[in-house]
Amino acid sequence: MIINPENVPSRTTTIYPEQFKSLVAGRVKQALGNAAGLKNFGVNLVTLAPGSCSALRHWHTNQDEFIYVIEGEATLVTNAGGQILKPGMMAAFPAGEEDGHHLVNRSSSTVVYLEIGDRTPDERVTYPDVDLIAKTSPDGIVFTKKDGTLYDS
Repeated sequence: MIINPENVPSRTTTIYPEQFKSLVAGRVKQALGNAAGLKNFGVNLVTLAPGSCSALRHWHTNQDEFIYVIEGEATLVTNAGGQILKPGMMAAFPAGEEDGHHLVNRSSSTVVYLEIGDRTPDERVTYPDVDLIAKTSPDGIVFTKKDGTLYDS
């Protein structure tokens, strides 16, 4: 199936609990994999405005994640610190490696990248810098504090 990204709806919202939503302001996602009917993995075309970030720094228990930079310079922040990724560079995050990661646009230009991840069930995402855990459930993603207390939506 051929997909023109211009025809895929853009999403600027996030499902993070309210107190974390502003941290990803300026992020725009287009679910290319969903538009193509993919079921086993997702592909997002992501645009980051200057000053925005891809997500809260996180790592996945069961799901692999891969990014490929198309345009601009993004700073990849991991447990080791920050590293600049330029167009044509990629990074991969194997499931279960406790290395929190996210991209931050510290430049004055837009960053565009592909984000690819599998959809393994029973996932848990840990956010090491904030009091947040995400778990998949039959009803979607549930966010809790690290002690298991639910966040209000």
